[in-house]
Amino acid sequence: MRQRRFLPSQSQLLALEAVVRRRSVTAAAEDLHLTQSTVSRLIQSLEAQLGRELFTRQRKKLIPTDAALSYQRDVSRALDMIQRASMSLVTNPGGGVMSLAVLPTLATRWLGPRLGGFLAAHPGISVNIATRIEKFSFETEIFDAAIYFGEPNWLGAHAFKLFDERVTACASAAFLEHNPITDARDVAALQLLQLETRQSGWDDWFAGQTTGQEPGKTARFSGATGMLVDQFSMMIQAAISGLGIALLPDYLAQIEIAENRLVPVLKQAVPTSGAYWLVWPEAKDSYAPIIAFKQWLAEEVNRDQAG
Repeated sequence: MRQRRFLPSQSQLLALEAVVRRRSVTAAAEDLHLTQSTVSRLIQSLEAQLGRELFTRQRKKLIPTDAALSYQRDVSRALDMIQRASMSLVTNPGGGVMSLAVLPTLATRWLGPRLGGFLAAHPGISVNIATRIEKFSFETEIFDAAIYFGEPNWLGAHAFKLFDERVTACASAAFLEHNPITDARDVAALQLLQLETRQSGWDDWFAGQTTGQEPGKTARFSGATGMLVDQFSMMIQAAISGLGIALLPDYLAQIEIAENRLVPVLKQAVPTSGAYWLVWPEAKDSYAPIIAFKQWLAEEVNRDQAG
């Protein structure tokens, strides 16, 4: 049984969240469309219910304590989850809602163009998407699943492998005209664009060009030098602008090559370390939208590999 003492009313929690966020009772009252006295009474009643002082009073101002700041962060996340759950219920009363975190370029260039097929096949499911580059905790975020690159070591989550990463080096036609390339050593002397989260990628590419060894099992070349970016979309634009050679996942490289924006350099689709994974928290292992999405992703990947 939940103890009512530790379940403040929504009005109390909204007042706390607004006062801490705005650092002003007056501003909080405006946000909540309440009077200042009402907001002050809600804060006082919350402190009385919890038996803990959350603010210090200085010249009619409420200064949040460290405990109040921590409490407000947790309360804010909880209110966000309640709001999203309510919005999902209204927009999709069948309950088939999945909030998904995806790598930015994968979302726009690989998943996005295909997602209509999933929604058409599963009309009772709606998908909310946000981009994330780094791992996060499913306990503190509001996502049901995520697609990321790396190893299957996401804490507290199950993982389903989508596909291994293969990379292709690409450059603009103008860049290659001014920088002729006949072998990998020519590439090593040029500006090599790098992704912040894949700084070993060029080592794997050089290994695949020269020795055929597995990724990460050969000595480094002289070391990649060039612009460092945090997203593949930026790397693609930099390569198109002639700023260097991009090292792209092959699914991205083939799009740019087919549309004549970039030209492949030497051997294509070189294996590299890491893979793309669908992950979801253990508590949602039987959640129907995730099961359907996992099956659909497997079909898409199989279709790509067969093609």
